[in-house]
Amino acid sequence: MKIIIINGPNLNLLGKRENDIYGDESFNDFFNRIREKYSNVDISCYQSNVEGELIDKLQEVGYSYDGIILNAAAYTHTSIGIGDTVKAIETPVVEVHISNTFSREEFRHTSFISPNAKGIILGFGLQSYELALQSFLKE
Repeated sequence: MKIIIINGPNLNLLGKRENDIYGDESFNDFFNRIREKYSNVDISCYQSNVEGELIDKLQEVGYSYDGIILNAAAYTHTSIGIGDTVKAIETPVVEVHISNTFSREEFRHTSFISPNAKGIILGFGLQSYELALQSFLKE
């Protein structure tokens, strides 16, 4: 099984930014733990702060991977392009958010990804990614 985690803007700052919301663990530390725990799964990750690069990556893996775990971060609420890409590709996408976006600012309550996602997991910190991964393993 081949799974990719795709992270959007500012998620490269996990462990350094707004620890009260996002925690104090870096994504790399978390990712290394998850890869070790699920060593039987081919898990990769990609991060970009650039909307077009995220779209390019989704298109690149959207026909050859078994699953995509997507945290588009702020682009979730602004990018019709990313939403359209999720709709266009064949690989199922689970939308993930570290925080509970519904307990935050009103603009974070809208997602252009959700209508075309296999599912949505939010509010469980970095564990949200692991829950998304488990959803693919239980198919």
